[in-house]
Amino acid sequence: MNDVAIIGVGLHPFGRFEGKSAMAMGVDAIFAAVADAGVEWGDVQAATGGSWTVANPDAIVGMVGLSGIPFTNVFNACATAASALKTCADGIRLGDYDIGIAIGLDKHPRGAFTEDPALVGMPRWYAENGQYLTTQFFGMKANRYLHDHGISQRTLAKVAAKNFRNGALNPNAFRRKPMAEDDILDSPMLNYPLTQYMFCAPDEGAAAAVLCRADIAHRYTDKPIYLRAVEVRTRSYGAYEVNTTCAPVEEDVSPTVYASRAAFERAGIGPEDVDVIQLQDTDAGAEVIHMAEAGFCADGDQEKLLADGATEIGGALPVNTDGGLIANGEPIGASGLRQIHELVRQLRGEAGDRQVPGAPRVGFAQLYGAPGTSGATVVSR
Repeated sequence: MNDVAIIGVGLHPFGRFEGKSAMAMGVDAIFAAVADAGVEWGDVQAATGGSWTVANPDAIVGMVGLSGIPFTNVFNACATAASALKTCADGIRLGDYDIGIAIGLDKHPRGAFTEDPALVGMPRWYAENGQYLTTQFFGMKANRYLHDHGISQRTLAKVAAKNFRNGALNPNAFRRKPMAEDDILDSPMLNYPLTQYMFCAPDEGAAAAVLCRADIAHRYTDKPIYLRAVEVRTRSYGAYEVNTTCAPVEEDVSPTVYASRAAFERAGIGPEDVDVIQLQDTDAGAEVIHMAEAGFCADGDQEKLLADGATEIGGALPVNTDGGLIANGEPIGASGLRQIHELVRQLRGEAGDRQVPGAPRVGFAQLYGAPGTSGATVVSR
């Protein structure tokens, strides 16, 4: 079995790009990643990619070069990019090829995610009563969690304000204007306790990562980042997560718990070893919840950690240093590879004004994709 290294990352900025297709953004991300890796497109021997809005992202080879490589399409909702990364890495680990690329791209219309639930096997009434990928579900989930663990609504505002500050330092972010906590709290209430600016926005963008066998990584870069683990897990029967009304009342833990534990076990690294963290912040409540689910704190400890500045760029647990989804928005297929792009930049010491101090060595990324798939990734220098 081969170890795997990330030798290049590329990103098309996230935001709104009138007249530019998701595929065109994907082309830009691919060429940026290939250039960053110090290879040519002809050196890439396999690709994996995913998108919500593009039915066949494999067609991108017609835009970057018809080299005949195998291309595997994947889709796992918001966990799509983690799935693409894992599929690419597994091919290298098994010795099928030496160099591969993982790609994510999407272009969403303005507004909340309200796609047809039938696309993921759910009955239409699930959307009609406000529970499918809408602000209603996220509000209900955050409200219950805050109530159960004694966390204030202001803590949610702290999460959003922190991510807006970090986004202001990120030239590729969608929202690049800091926002005060009080302004976030005073913005229109969408679904209690979540106000307008506690949510991410569906938008547009693309990202890519070039992977290779770890033993040949130094041929291409003097700063390889090693992919220690990528684990994907689905929800168990009864888990308290999206689509709970199709499960019994008894609750289990989120698939994020299982994916994170599996990733740390495979990597031989614990949460206490992580220097920089990327968590899915579809809303501010999600970041709070995922902090505990991924193992970085106990349920209820988030209030003090946020108040003490632990999750700031200079804190003990820097979370979403590039602004996360709240500042970047979410083109579903690309979000997870945006996380990897940020972790690679951080571990290389190339994150500029948002660089975590102290030469970080270990990074962690987490994604949660409805209706119940979670991905967790561990990388290190």
